[in-house]
Amino acid sequence: MDLSADESQSSSRISLAEVLLLASVFIVAACGLVYELAAGALASYLLGDSILQFSTVIGTYLFAMGIGSWLSRYFERQLVAHFLRIELLVGVVGGLMPAALFCAHSFLPPASLAPFRALLYGLVLLVGLLVGLEIPLVMRIMKRHFRSRYALKELVSQVLTFDYLGALVVALAFPLLLVPQLGLIRTGLAFGLLNVAVAVWALVLFRHELRAFAAHALACGLSVAVLIGAFIASDALTSWSEDRFYGEHILVRESSDYQRIVVTEGHGGSRLFLNGNLQFNSKDEYRYHEALVHPAMAAQGAPKRVLVLGGGDGLAVREILRYASVQSVTLVELDPHMTRLFSTLPMLRKLNADSLLNPKLKIVNADAFGWLEQNEAMFDVIVIDFPDPSNFALGKLYTESFYKLVDQHLAASGYAVVQTTSPLVARRSFWTVVTTLEAVGLTTTPYHANVPSFGEWGFVLASRRPWHMPRDLPKGLRFLTLDDLPTLMIFPPDMGRVPTEVNRLSNQVLVREFEQEWGQVH
Repeated sequence: MDLSADESQSSSRISLAEVLLLASVFIVAACGLVYELAAGALASYLLGDSILQFSTVIGTYLFAMGIGSWLSRYFERQLVAHFLRIELLVGVVGGLMPAALFCAHSFLPPASLAPFRALLYGLVLLVGLLVGLEIPLVMRIMKRHFRSRYALKELVSQVLTFDYLGALVVALAFPLLLVPQLGLIRTGLAFGLLNVAVAVWALVLFRHELRAFAAHALACGLSVAVLIGAFIASDALTSWSEDRFYGEHILVRESSDYQRIVVTEGHGGSRLFLNGNLQFNSKDEYRYHEALVHPAMAAQGAPKRVLVLGGGDGLAVREILRYASVQSVTLVELDPHMTRLFSTLPMLRKLNADSLLNPKLKIVNADAFGWLEQNEAMFDVIVIDFPDPSNFALGKLYTESFYKLVDQHLAASGYAVVQTTSPLVARRSFWTVVTTLEAVGLTTTPYHANVPSFGEWGFVLASRRPWHMPRDLPKGLRFLTLDDLPTLMIFPPDMGRVPTEVNRLSNQVLVREFEQEWGQVH
């Protein structure tokens, strides 16, 4: 049906068609960007959060869109029918993409990521190709039906305005609203339904132009049913995928604004995972936390004021509170979800001995970098217990700029200690942290301890004076002894020091080193 033929008699209908087509441009742009961001986020979440993942996904997606736009020239007849089919394909494939990738990753062992990468980039190419077809087809449909209203330059301006506006809205809503409230899987499904909604109103609006109306209506109905069914089952799907991935009974599975928090329970004990990465195992976490805390605390002698950066599980604080001299502990943890979980759930409270409820402790939920810049307090001991530098957001917390701030808050007789990945698996990464601390002017004492869940793990003491052997350790320690403490400072040849660069905000060499070294393990 050519709406321009009876324009004067159906102005209200033409107005509705015009509004709906422009709205479809807005939705098409919004949905396309959601699929792009979801693919990039999943690639970062499942393969390692880095600029490399987002860059390759976005580059592949834009390339596919360009191919799609070029191919649109070969669609000459039945433009509405082609547009409707493309909307259904984009809605179903793009909407189900996060769920499909999440499930596929659960089936694959960590050492076999090639099939997952092939699926990821295959889906990104397909969705990008389909999205690239959408806007040119919409413009041609509008030009045909409203040629008396729009000159070409006005049509292009109008369509691109709504296209970019849709992209802006989603770019802001995706990290601030959509993912925190819905999660990646439900966000993808919700926008898949929006794409299908565009197909449905194209079906109704241009029903007289469609030769196979019943078949198109059936396709729309099936697409809606599939996406709504997947949306309803998304929680069960996520639970099933995580159960398969972690291989243990899951006690806690929650998403905060910053990360996915999973606590599992098995024969070996309880384990905490953040974004799929193991943070501790209850059967041997005492080895890690005793090695992290006591060489600094005991060497200081009588620490009164202690700062903990990271460590929202309260396990480092538990060890700090063994010292009677401690008057106050400040815990700076970015994620309030972590400190709430570990201060309320009985099982987790038992693990940290209610350290997060101790009256000596002050919890600050803030970014450690910003908090150090805004505060002037001095501390006798600073315990730095961040996750490994697997992305640039974490990598900034291992830079020369960050350690300068740490130095400014360290008392003259104080010690700082940094958890510093594995000197065996990630040798260059470990010594990069040492080099960076020394670039600030601090004296370093590297050491390592064996933690069965992680293997050989590294730490670095930093201070303005050389570290000296403590005369005593708290009673009740299960791993650390005065006799064994000197052996932790001995590095065999395969973990010995190698030349490394300083990790700066401007280069983030540590993130690249870390990804390369740990990538070889998988």
